[in-house]
Amino acid sequence: MLVRFWGTRGSLPVAPRARAIEDKLVGALMRASGRTFADEDAARRFVNEELSFGEGHSYGGATTCLEIEGADDSFFILDMGSGLRELGNDAFRRIAQQGRSRTYNFFMSHLHWDHIMGFPFFGPAFDPDARIVIHSGHADCEAALRRQQEEISFPVAFDWLRAKIEFKVLAPGEVHHVDGIDVELMPQDHSHVSYAWKFRRDGKTFVFSTDAEHRMDDVEDKAAFETFFHQADLVVCDTMYSLAESITLKADWGHSSNVMAVNLCHGAGARKLVLFHHEPTSSDADIDALLAETIRYEALNRRDYPPLEVVCSYDSLELEV
Repeated sequence: MLVRFWGTRGSLPVAPRARAIEDKLVGALMRASGRTFADEDAARRFVNEELSFGEGHSYGGATTCLEIEGADDSFFILDMGSGLRELGNDAFRRIAQQGRSRTYNFFMSHLHWDHIMGFPFFGPAFDPDARIVIHSGHADCEAALRRQQEEISFPVAFDWLRAKIEFKVLAPGEVHHVDGIDVELMPQDHSHVSYAWKFRRDGKTFVFSTDAEHRMDDVEDKAAFETFFHQADLVVCDTMYSLAESITLKADWGHSSNVMAVNLCHGAGARKLVLFHHEPTSSDADIDALLAETIRYEALNRRDYPPLEVVCSYDSLELEV
């Protein structure tokens, strides 16, 4: 399986202001310290090898949307954040070039606006030859999607969409077989309930767990999620806050921290953790710092656990499972 990230922010989309781009350019020029580059490739090597990711690139600003490649025939899409618009455009390209199926299987963590706002801009929803199957743990999923396209909120009504759209409510605690992949879901602590998803194929396991609050003293929650994450090859986890924020000012806001994500992955024997659902007020430098802090914390607290690789998500990241 290949996991592709189309949107990695939480709460609302963000875009860099003009000054942020200026600051990156100034920082890069200062780091270059007057050196010249023989060609574009040499300049790119400087950016990629001597600058941090946040200095030379951007983590992006689209809200939650991931894709899994590896099903028998269909697209597998996790959540409908603003990153879904670009995914839809790319799906048209792949269909034209590769003859891909026009079936789209969606798997919804929950129905908050930042996780569904991309659907009205999803081009394949207007394709009469497309089939869209929306899997959720929420019985009111269809109501949520229809509501955001009511006339008072959006100019294109849900019933104007031309794709064949169906909704399936999946039960937690069961294994569901969808287009060659085994799928499970598990409820999480978040307003109106969020669901973690597990995808397994050919001995590989990928877990998607965003918008979940994990508390240091909640023993039952720890045991349940260590079981759900057990020996996963890749875990995408909500790390919106620092530990201090998650237990003080932002306690009970429905999100978790980098520290709790490492703890759960250590206890589960997971192999790779992806930091995800970035705070919209965090700059690229802030996210760089979060990644560095998490890597240090993991190394200091590894003890008898196997090493856990920690990476940070950004829009356009691709990871093999």
